[in-house]
Amino acid sequence: MAKTQLIIQNGKTIMEPVVEEGIVWETARKGVPGKLTFSVVKDKALKLEEGNAVRFLYKGKKIFFGFVFTKKQSKKELIQVTCYDQLRYFKNKDTYVYKNKTASEFIKMMAADYRLNTGKVESTGFKIKSRVEDNKELFGMMQNALDLTLDNTRKMFVLYDDFGALTLQNIESMKLNLMIDEETGESFDYTSSIDSNTYNKIKLARENKKTGKREIFIAQDSKNMNNWGVLQHFETIQEGVNGKANADALLALHNRKSRNLNMNRVFGDTRVRGGSSVIVKLNLDDVKLLNYMVVDNVKHTFKESEHVMDLKLIGGDFVA
Repeated sequence: MAKTQLIIQNGKTIMEPVVEEGIVWETARKGVPGKLTFSVVKDKALKLEEGNAVRFLYKGKKIFFGFVFTKKQSKKELIQVTCYDQLRYFKNKDTYVYKNKTASEFIKMMAADYRLNTGKVESTGFKIKSRVEDNKELFGMMQNALDLTLDNTRKMFVLYDDFGALTLQNIESMKLNLMIDEETGESFDYTSSIDSNTYNKIKLARENKKTGKREIFIAQDSKNMNNWGVLQHFETIQEGVNGKANADALLALHNRKSRNLNMNRVFGDTRVRGGSSVIVKLNLDDVKLLNYMVVDNVKHTFKESEHVMDLKLIGGDFVA
């Protein structure tokens, strides 16, 4: 039995076309839909059209369910196909005004409006007092709701499509018992920086309509300000937001170096998707890494003889 199984449905017609080796599945932690790309051999029996449902299984495991969006023919006998999962419809633009909803309630509302299937949607807990989202992609609206949740609760959630069911999960529950080291991958490159998204001083401002004065909330780390200079994040907040708690939460999130690690041709594991966390063990000069890192995006390549993945990993604490 073949390890890879690709099924295309056109109306009532079910097809298992001859597929060229090298089926690619890509997912990211946020902002893009899951993507499946492959090339099929053209024949008279193949009736392939945009909008056709596509299922992909590997060793019997359900990997991807989505729809054909693009066909491209460059060789006479091959058709290159690009499919996306349900999150592709989050690229639609719309306007929403909502009050006292959690991010999880908001996603259920949008999914219902666009006739999308939902699966396990974890409760995010934090009620967003009021929000106006005008002429924006659903992706952007959803990310704003998740970012507000993160700022106020320090809890990060990941939205993804699980074989045809929109799923929202706390990133802490997406940790895998999987270790990646120099032996499991072909090559890697690592970067640490304080140049992007690192702040050791948070300054929030709010207009108090009752007093007519501006209220300022500050959270800072004097030690890191001495080490790195002042790296300040400033924003205005709405009434009803707990300024002190928000500033403290933002400092806890951003008062650290950003860490990025790319690893190529790692032994494949179908559990790994954007938002998963894996244990990384690497010796980097005088720094040793043995910790969880979050998969920012992953590209799986499936063949009959091998399954490898290219990973972009972020975060993680390093020990000397």
